[in-house]
Amino acid sequence: MKLITFDGGRVGRLELEEGLVIELDVPSTREYFERDGKVAETGERLNYADVKLEAPIRPKKFFHTAGNFIDHHNELTAVDWSHPVHKGIVFFQNLDAIIGPEDDIVYPEGLTKELDYELEMAIVIGKSGKFFSPEEAEDYIAGFTIFNDITARDIQRKEMESGVFSFSKGIDTFCPIGPWIVTKDEIPDMHNMAMQLRVNGEVRQQGNTNQTRIQWPHLVAYHSPQIFSAGDLLTTGTISGVAAVQKNPFDFYLQPGDVVEAEIEGLGVLRNKVISWEERYGEPAPQRVDW
Repeated sequence: MKLITFDGGRVGRLELEEGLVIELDVPSTREYFERDGKVAETGERLNYADVKLEAPIRPKKFFHTAGNFIDHHNELTAVDWSHPVHKGIVFFQNLDAIIGPEDDIVYPEGLTKELDYELEMAIVIGKSGKFFSPEEAEDYIAGFTIFNDITARDIQRKEMESGVFSFSKGIDTFCPIGPWIVTKDEIPDMHNMAMQLRVNGEVRQQGNTNQTRIQWPHLVAYHSPQIFSAGDLLTTGTISGVAAVQKNPFDFYLQPGDVVEAEIEGLGVLRNKVISWEERYGEPAPQRVDW
């Protein structure tokens, strides 16, 4: 099943081949999972071409994972961070930074000059739980969506002097997710899904979910002491190819006008355009307020 949020918060099941949206009688996709999917249809049928997709879910908690893909981990060891990025790092995303497919990423030029992309898969947690084993964890995985972890690298580099990073990834519009949630039953092998990120049609990142250091049930179990709620999101880490690790990163950092397409096999394409602060707000970007 492909679950979507559309047209001001309505929830539906997308029949993509038929171009049909079947509205569900539930106020949010998060509540859909809280009800264990026991949700009726409203009887409303809509043409997919006529609806406006939104971020597919607004979770209660959004867990980040770092350094899980082997090639990206190896890339990070070559970057002159002040602290190593260990596979156990976790931090929380700013939920107000979430945007959906076709929404604009606003470039805050007063804050950063190094806007980067990170293609990631996000696991949708299907039920509440805590302190469970990897063997039990698969029952908590309900589905998947695409996440583009937009990052201000110059801010992150400063944060890393203290060994942590959060501000650099939690700025307004820096959290695109979508275009929908695909339930686990539609995915033949969650550990073998091709991944690709393109900027203006040029491939920047390419990999596969089979290239991880830790598989998804183990990752979900690892985070379970922090307490999962139904509908929470857990990202799985990015693949190789981010701008920051390139020989000339400023040739790769995102700029206003760029169109970013994040694609994962079986999950669709998450597309967002980068726009300037002035294009969004009609005035120059404010400068960062520092300590």
